[in-house]
Amino acid sequence: QVQLVESGGGLVQAGGSLRLSCAASGRTFSTNTMGWFRQRPGKERELVAAISWRGGTTNYADSVKGRFTISRDIAQNSVYLQMNSLKAEDTAVYYCAASGRISALLAGSVQKYDYWGQGTQVTVSS
Repeated sequence: QVQLVESGGGLVQAGGSLRLSCAASGRTFSTNTMGWFRQRPGKERELVAAISWRGGTTNYADSVKGRFTISRDIAQNSVYLQMNSLKAEDTAVYYCAASGRISALLAGSVQKYDYWGQGTQVTVSS
């Protein structure tokens, strides 16, 4: 089992920035890919960004490319999402997820991920 705890959400004005953090514990050695998903009201959960745990290769949704940056700290068992130039449409609950599959980096589907955090609300006011 892997436990994930997110932090860093909140209310921010459009154009502002937030940094989300996700702390992993438990059987983290089994993790190959970490991802950040979001779920907007009335929408399905979607992949925002993913990173390969060992190599650091990243993948981003087109809607956040150039604005969001995913990173990880292996020593701290943590993954981060730096969100800049936030827009109202970025408002969502953001979830951290872990997968034992390398394929989860590009696949982007919820089903590829095995463990989930509880989510953190990000609200961007326009």
